[in-house]
Amino acid sequence: MFLQKIRSGQSGILTYGITPPKAETGPERTAEIAQRTLARLQPLDIDALIVYDVQDESARTPEERPFPFLNAHDPFDFASRYLGALEIPKIIYRPAGKFTGAELSRWLDDLQTHQFYPVFVGVPAPDFVVKTTLKEAYALWKKHEASSVIGAVTIPERHQALRDEDKRILDKAASGVSYFVSQCIFNVDYAKKIVDDLCLTCRERQVPPPAIIFTLTACGSLKTLHFMEWLGIHIPEDLKEELKHADDMLERSVKVCLDNAAELMAFCAERCVPFGFNIESVAIQKDEIEASVDLVRQIGAMLIARGLRKPEALYLPDNTPEISVL
Repeated sequence: MFLQKIRSGQSGILTYGITPPKAETGPERTAEIAQRTLARLQPLDIDALIVYDVQDESARTPEERPFPFLNAHDPFDFASRYLGALEIPKIIYRPAGKFTGAELSRWLDDLQTHQFYPVFVGVPAPDFVVKTTLKEAYALWKKHEASSVIGAVTIPERHQALRDEDKRILDKAASGVSYFVSQCIFNVDYAKKIVDDLCLTCRERQVPPPAIIFTLTACGSLKTLHFMEWLGIHIPEDLKEELKHADDMLERSVKVCLDNAAELMAFCAERCVPFGFNIESVAIQKDEIEASVDLVRQIGAMLIARGLRKPEALYLPDNTPEISVL
């Protein structure tokens, strides 16, 4: 189970990330999307489902957002009301700074009732007025630590710029965080640098490392590529040009994700950090969603081959219906 794997420092965790339907989506259509999501994911051997909180980050950058921002359903509400048939843990994102301590405390109690796990994230813009700091939010979670784990986000691009992500990680780990989900990885060297520096700092401080779950995403169009860059994901120039001129960008991006996963597996296996993978799709196109599900299957098989997972339910049905969840 996810809880035990995180607590015991096991490598090989595999998760899938989705965003809820748009807020304007009515109950009937939301239920339909949920059913198609369940049909897509139930056959997969994953340890947990991540449900993201969609925030308007337009103030973070002067660049125009490639896709218009639309509010989405609350991730806890969507997961608790519509995804109960998927009998795996749900990891729910929430920007702590948008809520008061009392609101977060009630939310944490609700998560506990459903056996969901929290990931607190930062605010969408630097000038956002923070109601509750991340440190305060972690302190509120402490009353649930006997039966829960709490995660956080790590950003390889931030480490490349500031060289302090290892210290940020361990500061959060000291507050109870036991695993970190990365921003999407396309520059594998950035991800490896975090691992190296984290191992070094853990040895210096004589503390055990938390797990890092690397996020991988397929990309099937120039618009998706642009959106990922807008989100702050660094794509090396040579790789960007290769994707732009590929006969099949989606197929090539899947190969890149698999190569990155294999490289990270080999790299992390020789170091101290427990690791896993989170597969997501950042676009609504059917082929990109299908590619993300295929990535789960293939990366799961790679983890099995390394002895990091048991061969259980890694297969895809031939007649899986289409879904649109973003």
